[in-house]
Amino acid sequence: MAHPDTKRRMHELICVSGRLDHLTRIAPRAATVEEITRVHTPEHVERIVRESAQPKGGDAGDGISPFGKGAYRIAALGAGSAIAMTEAVVAGTVDNGYALVNPAGHHALPETGLGFCIFNNVAIAAKHAQAVLWIERIAIVDWDVHHGNGAQAIFAEDPSVLTISLHQDRCFPPDSGLVEERGTGAGENYNVNIPMPVGCGDGAYQYAARTVIGPALEAFAPELVIVASGFDPNAMDPLARQLVTTRGFITLTETVMEAAARSAGGRLVLVQEGGYSPVYVPFCGLATIGTLAGVHVMDDGLLPVVGGMGGHDLEPHQKELVDRVAEFVGDIARA
Repeated sequence: MAHPDTKRRMHELICVSGRLDHLTRIAPRAATVEEITRVHTPEHVERIVRESAQPKGGDAGDGISPFGKGAYRIAALGAGSAIAMTEAVVAGTVDNGYALVNPAGHHALPETGLGFCIFNNVAIAAKHAQAVLWIERIAIVDWDVHHGNGAQAIFAEDPSVLTISLHQDRCFPPDSGLVEERGTGAGENYNVNIPMPVGCGDGAYQYAARTVIGPALEAFAPELVIVASGFDPNAMDPLARQLVTTRGFITLTETVMEAAARSAGGRLVLVQEGGYSPVYVPFCGLATIGTLAGVHVMDDGLLPVVGGMGGHDLEPHQKELVDRVAEFVGDIARA
């Protein structure tokens, strides 16, 4: 599985920066089998439980995502913590929330884990909100650099859930997340993919946020916004080829905050996904959480380096791709 050090270092920077003094901590809990099987098949859950009990663990399901003994409990804690944060936000205990969980979940499908993911944390939280918290319309925004294929597949035919994925074109899974994939059946037009060309920096991501993500959320008018928050589009990430800095993540966060304020009473939950640079992920996380909290505690010490590189201006081919996707926003409004 992906090493947890980036998330551990993000937590430590939140603590030593003084950011924690401005936050309300929500106690984690494990998701129940009933909560997990709202999304995943009983067979998948039973296999993870069985393999987690083995001395050497098992695999999430794709043959390249190994996990160690006891992984089921950790994955259940990740899914349950996403639920706990969602409950706190919907109840008004906090204005918005960030669930810093591991492992990631957004690639997991109903019948299998995939790409370091065992259970789909954001989908489980969304299903819980609909089943228990009386929330009907939910938007899931995924800005991990890899395609949010899990939510797309789980909610493909569900018009009550809008799924938006902003990702690097055909990075992972291969040939997934194309512009043409827009939902099926009753869910047609309720899936939006923004497959960004390789080498996009802050300018392209900020343009995508303002031109597609914001307008799509406004057209759908969700009662709750859940974000699959991956920091692997960052300029120092080893598993992707994008150039985003804290400036880009701040704009993305502001965009979903504004949308949640318009239609959802501010109800916004971010759930940690990927991000594999132990150096820069902590700064991206701190900036994102600082934007949510509305309190600045320290600057991004690496911004003069990564922000000073070329590649942050919006390029014509990047704009062309985003503008093409933006044409679909009208279909959401009319659906």
